[in-house]
Amino acid sequence: MKPVSQVSQPSHLVSGFHTRNTLPHLKREGGTYFVTFRLADTLPAELIRRLKAERAAIVDQARAAKRPLTWHEQEELFRWYSSRVDAFLDTGRGECFLGRPEIADVVAGALRHFDGQRYELRAWSVMPNHVHAVVWPKPPHTLSRILHSWKSFTATQANRMLDCIGRPFWQKEAYDHLVRDDADLARCCEYTTMNPVNAKLCEWPEDWKWSSLFRPTETRGRMPR
Repeated sequence: MKPVSQVSQPSHLVSGFHTRNTLPHLKREGGTYFVTFRLADTLPAELIRRLKAERAAIVDQARAAKRPLTWHEQEELFRWYSSRVDAFLDTGRGECFLGRPEIADVVAGALRHFDGQRYELRAWSVMPNHVHAVVWPKPPHTLSRILHSWKSFTATQANRMLDCIGRPFWQKEAYDHLVRDDADLARCCEYTTMNPVNAKLCEWPEDWKWSSLFRPTETRGRMPR
């Protein structure tokens, strides 16, 4: 995997473990990340409190030892996230503004806009109430600034379309998972592109228009079913 530096926002942490609000974050120079950001109305306060309690034991171990999370702990957090948070999101909670094609198009366009310039996208998908991306930021660009750019631009555009200027569109914090190795990268990419299938939004990953695997029907090689 290619090298990168990572800066948190508003502090400029390049490497190490820290927390912001709800979720833990592990940074590493040269890192590729699986990230998720979600709409403002997707996780109610009661659920957030319960999720915080579930992940507290893992995070507290690292805090007590004053060290970054181990890879095993990272794996535990990834499973915690995918089995709890994403499963909840895939039930279609909230108003699901990203389910509107015109808004999903804006978000997909923002993800692709600087691909190859500020970052490289390994995989991405826009779901009805959240977004997944596997991204390698190109130096000097950082994950936090890339996420801020995506969220700021798309929130402004979407709120104009919804006639909701000034309304919170995204939740403040994103989830990020530091990719460990090539096997972890493959798993994160598969998880990202299979999310629409697992959420029963389509039959095949290439059917989902708002995904890095999308292929128009006429360009596909598989036989129709």
